[in-house]
Amino acid sequence: MKTLTVFALVCVMTALTGAAAVPEEKADKDQTADVNLVKRWARGGCYGGWSRFNDRCFFYDPRPMTWAKAEKNCESLGGNLASVRNIMEYHNLQRLIMTNSHAYKETWIGGTDAQEERQWFWSDGTPFHYSNWCRGEPNNHGGRQNCLQINHGAHKCWDDYQCNFQKPSVCAKKTC
Repeated sequence: MKTLTVFALVCVMTALTGAAAVPEEKADKDQTADVNLVKRWARGGCYGGWSRFNDRCFFYDPRPMTWAKAEKNCESLGGNLASVRNIMEYHNLQRLIMTNSHAYKETWIGGTDAQEERQWFWSDGTPFHYSNWCRGEPNNHGGRQNCLQINHGAHKCWDDYQCNFQKPSVCAKKTC
């Protein structure tokens, strides 16, 4: 949130200081564009590769990372690994992955039971009510599967997997 506030202030300051240095007609156009950018940004608009669905923005990162590095990456972008509230959001994530990678790649999202086995929670703190586990999952195979990957197997469902494997990820952040 601090980053968003700083960005908005920089945009406003740029618009105000830049207005004095350009002709009045051009200043009006530039100032309007900057104000529109600040308004869109303040409303929580999704831009720069983020896609909006309901009240959140989602971002597919194709770079393979461990679950923990993917979560840190999402945090650096102002969000968390994506939580999923319902089937519509799940299909939206799948569509986002397909659009960006041209495949239903196995991908990290924000579910984990690393703190306590069989107690799944989302890294963004939302309640873990919806799930789409594959048959027989989560199974904690080998006692080391604590992170949630999606698009697993023929049914493209959820699977608990070893967190240290590297996969692409989907981040999510709230809009205003």
